[in-house]
Amino acid sequence: MKDKNWLQNFTKSETDRWIAGICGGLGEQTPVPSWTWRLLFVLLFLIGGSGLLIYILLWIFVPRRPPAADGNQV
Repeated sequence: MKDKNWLQNFTKSETDRWIAGICGGLGEQTPVPSWTWRLLFVLLFLIGGSGLLIYILLWIFVPRRPPAADGNQV
């Protein structure tokens, strides 16, 4: 069975988050660490402002991770 594309599994991180968990989620789904994603967004923001726009769009459209089933449901 073919694995899903990482983009289909991309969700906001609940543990590695500073603002919305976008960079933490990218760090969990790619081999690039989350601090590198944060640096990239800041550099894109300083160069032309596109980093802020991209981050806000991701903040709006990337879903939160669904709560894990703990097995205590009846």
